[in-house]
Amino acid sequence: MAVGKSAVGRRLARRLKRRFVDLDKAIEKAEGLKIREIFTAKGEPYFREREKQMLSEVLSKRGQVIATGGGVVMDDDNFRMLQDKSVMVCLQARTDVLLRRVGSGKQRPLLKGADKGKRIADLLQEREKRYSSAQVMIDTSDLGVDDVVEKIIGQLGPEI
Repeated sequence: MAVGKSAVGRRLARRLKRRFVDLDKAIEKAEGLKIREIFTAKGEPYFREREKQMLSEVLSKRGQVIATGGGVVMDDDNFRMLQDKSVMVCLQARTDVLLRRVGSGKQRPLLKGADKGKRIADLLQEREKRYSSAQVMIDTSDLGVDDVVEKIIGQLGPEI
């Protein structure tokens, strides 16, 4: 979270003349609720099942740039779908940068609790193995959106 997935994805899609899909926004539209409201009203297991359904639907189409939530890779089926049907790009940032970017964290259901820094570090550690399997990994801590897009294109080539 807060690494720039949506901003970078949107700009990358525009640059590549492709459709952009923010998976969380697609879920919100389908559910008529914000992600935090889904977590509160229906729980994380419900959200994760909706996320899996929406990911499958989105990945059935080609020629698009997709921004997923950071936890999507923790589900084995989701991870296999992403490996089989996409080029995975992992954006990351230092914990201090993420803390600054999330601010109060009130809009982030996974950051409930007193120590947001520890929670972010724990989530990153839990997800590290899956994240490290991405074809491209970029630290966005000290980069602007256009810089990140250039790095992605530089590593994957403009024909992606």
